[in-house]
Amino acid sequence: EVQLVESGGGSVQAGGSLRLSCAAAGFTFDGYALAWFRQAPGKEREVVSCVKRGDTYYAASVKGRFTISRDNAKNTFYLQMNSLKPEGTATYYCASSHIVLCGPKSGTEYYTLWYWGQGTQVTVPS
Repeated sequence: EVQLVESGGGSVQAGGSLRLSCAAAGFTFDGYALAWFRQAPGKEREVVSCVKRGDTYYAASVKGRFTISRDNAKNTFYLQMNSLKPEGTATYYCASSHIVLCGPKSGTEYYTLWYWGQGTQVTVPS
C-alpha cells in the first residue's frame, strides 16, 4: 500500500524559506513520478513541481525559487521553497504516480492517477 506523509509546513514571512518533506512507503521511487501540488482556498489544485527519472517540471510561478529533490535511500522527497510570496499560501500535497509523466496538467480525472499525502499548510502572510 502506497503511503505518503508530508511534514515541514508552517507560517513564514514573505521572502522566507521552508522545506517540505514527503516520507514515502509501499513503493520505491524508480519509475514513479514524484510531485508537489498545492491548493489555495477557492482555487483548483495545481502542480507545483514534479520529477520522474531525469525529467523535472516547475510551474512558472515557482521556477527559480523552488527546488524538488529526493533521497532514494530514505524514500523521502522534498520541496525547498525560497523567496516565498503571499500567493504561495496554500495546502501543499505530495503525490506519486507510476502512470503519468510530469507536466502542467490538471483536472479531476488527472488527480485520480495519483497517490496523495494528507497535505500540509503553508501560510505566507501579506
